[in-house]
Amino acid sequence: MNLPPAPSLLAFSAATLTIDNAAETERIVVELRGQLRGMRKRGLVLGLSGGIDSSVSVALAVRAVGSKNVFCLFMPENDSDPESLRLGRLVADTFGIEAAVEDIGPTLQAMGCYERRDGFIRELVPAYGPGWASKIVIANSLSGDGYNISYLVVQDPEGRQTKLRMPPAVYLGIVAATNMKQRTRKQIEYYHADRLNFAVLGTPNRLEYDQGFFVKNGDGAADVKPIAHLYKSQVYALAAHLGIPEEIRRRPPTTDTYTLEQTQEEFYFSLPYDRMDLCLYGLNHGLTAEEVGTATQLTAVEVERVWADIAAKRKATRYLHLGPQLVRPVDEIAH
Repeated sequence: MNLPPAPSLLAFSAATLTIDNAAETERIVVELRGQLRGMRKRGLVLGLSGGIDSSVSVALAVRAVGSKNVFCLFMPENDSDPESLRLGRLVADTFGIEAAVEDIGPTLQAMGCYERRDGFIRELVPAYGPGWASKIVIANSLSGDGYNISYLVVQDPEGRQTKLRMPPAVYLGIVAATNMKQRTRKQIEYYHADRLNFAVLGTPNRLEYDQGFFVKNGDGAADVKPIAHLYKSQVYALAAHLGIPEEIRRRPPTTDTYTLEQTQEEFYFSLPYDRMDLCLYGLNHGLTAEEVGTATQLTAVEVERVWADIAAKRKATRYLHLGPQLVRPVDEIAH
């Protein structure tokens, strides 16, 4: 995508990220078609969550190969919000796509996903069990405490919530268990892709891709990722252009992973996506903290803290982008 040059102090604002939606749609569609030809695949499979990213990806896939060559999956589990399934069906119906429901709850139960997670939670809250709910949140980097301070929030059956600092072993254990959800979904996607001779379409936007907001070999696994170059605010703009239902365009980004309602902001990002986009753009294009602060209504010090958080996440999640590491290349010609 051709981005405009770095703007001046007076020019930099949310409008800087404005793109030609029709031209960008055509560019992505042409690229998708070429990628599929190169892979000798005739269509696309993706998981449809009812969120903005997967909805836009579906619309682009239909533009590229037609609704008959797109297959969508709804993959709820025991902790899923029923709204996700309803909104996913709304998108599939809007674009006339064949879709199937694959309830992965029993599979996760059999693998011990929920019991493993709850076992780690009980190391901090021994009473945790049926009727309780939980989620993980992070310290806001604007406070200067650092992005990697994670807290467990639990809610008892009476609705009382408690926030607890997690030792690393508990945090890692909970995350490892919940990551089973994304990896199980991807296994189902590839089953259907194999039987249809389709490619698997991944749905991360630029902010998620840059910051490692995905599970390796889970939602991070895909054959094509058509919106990974787009800032999330640009994805929302494309959604309106592509006719994504307004109800989905108004829905706040969520993780739909934990039993308590959880936004992406409290789980991973420092700010709402529109301001994170501007901070990321400013960092990528060499703007000053003052310039970005004016556009985002943050102080220069706060912008610097967000940038430090971005840099730290890039470093911590670099391995997520790496393929398997080899001792020696294996594509050389043997002598």
